[in-house]
Amino acid sequence: MIETTKLDSGLTVVTERIPWVRSVSAGFWVGTGSRDEGDGLFGASHFLEHLLFKGTASRTARQIAEDVDAVGGDMNAFTTKEYTAFYLRVLDDSLDLGLDILSDILWSPAFRPEEVEAERQVILEEILMRADEPADLVHEVFSEALFPDHPVGREVLGDEESIEAMSRSAIADFHAFHYRPRNTVFAAAGNLEHDAIVEGIERRFAGPSGGAGPSRVAPTAPPLPVSVDPRPTEQVHVVLGMRALHSHSEDRYALSVVNHVLGGGLSSRLFQKIREERGLAYSVYSYRSALVDTGSLAVYAGTMPARLNEVLDLTRAELDAIAASGITERELEVAKGHLVGELALSLEDSAARMSRIGRSQLIHGSVLTVDDVVARIAAVTLDDAARVAASVLGNDRVLAVVGPVESDAFDTSRVA
Repeated sequence: MIETTKLDSGLTVVTERIPWVRSVSAGFWVGTGSRDEGDGLFGASHFLEHLLFKGTASRTARQIAEDVDAVGGDMNAFTTKEYTAFYLRVLDDSLDLGLDILSDILWSPAFRPEEVEAERQVILEEILMRADEPADLVHEVFSEALFPDHPVGREVLGDEESIEAMSRSAIADFHAFHYRPRNTVFAAAGNLEHDAIVEGIERRFAGPSGGAGPSRVAPTAPPLPVSVDPRPTEQVHVVLGMRALHSHSEDRYALSVVNHVLGGGLSSRLFQKIREERGLAYSVYSYRSALVDTGSLAVYAGTMPARLNEVLDLTRAELDAIAASGITERELEVAKGHLVGELALSLEDSAARMSRIGRSQLIHGSVLTVDDVVARIAAVTLDDAARVAASVLGNDRVLAVVGPVESDAFDTSRVA
């Protein structure tokens, strides 16, 4: 059962009771991410993600790590373009400790100068590591080209210049402004009692009440058709995609179906034609992402430079075919079955359930039941899929490339 309570401070608490497990997963979801950083603060959300684990007024980073390890728990965090999450999983009889630590790090971080400097170096190494992974880097090149000169197109990590220049006081001010209860959801799933969670979180709250979510402006500049990052790699890594639906669109379930048919599974058109039939790539897939005011649908492939144009031609042909003619009845049936099965399998542990309810509450302001989600997937028709495919796949396309090629190796006819 999913229950939700709004505290007087403005914080929302959402829980799901799973009485047959021994664990509880819990986390704070803060509605601020990399798109909400002003000039001089690029990478501040991710910097904060690191620093909140470095200690509080009453706990050192080592004490936090030892306390979680001592009860067999896991603790982690991640940053996205629109939110940052801090979470842990513990046995149900260690839940009080988990609430203590999560509340302490979120509301009372110490920001000790020596720890800020140490973590600055860690993040700079992380930025360098990302640059050494072309299969990851190409998605950032794609995002920057899809949303040029806009915060949603920026890398979540920030860049070396911004991280090196960011002061402790600027980071602390960013935390004080954004990490407020009205901009935060606390989610927990597992063997728990909702009222006990509410009381525990309310009692541990520290800091001023209120706050608000960040103000955002949607991207309006047209995308750049081609963006190439030449590197001496063995493979060439490509992403071909376009702008798509925002996270509140009622057509998001139909787009998920289209994405699965295109490249979202082993039976998808691109996986079968590019990998299984022609052996042109080991890794080829499509994916969709959604923000509150925009989104994307994209195809990734890694291939030999000599095979790049063939891969692009096959990808473009499938995008054109689905945009023009939609999908088949059998493809619709397979896609729906996959999406429902994937949802069910993903909810077999408390961490996945906590993530689902936390993200949904933060982004949508409510949580659909699993049955509601399944019903919406089941309701997608061939006409829905065709309409959404024509709308999204007909958008201006962007090609991002990382590998041993030059930008003048492409003409835009291979993109459009």
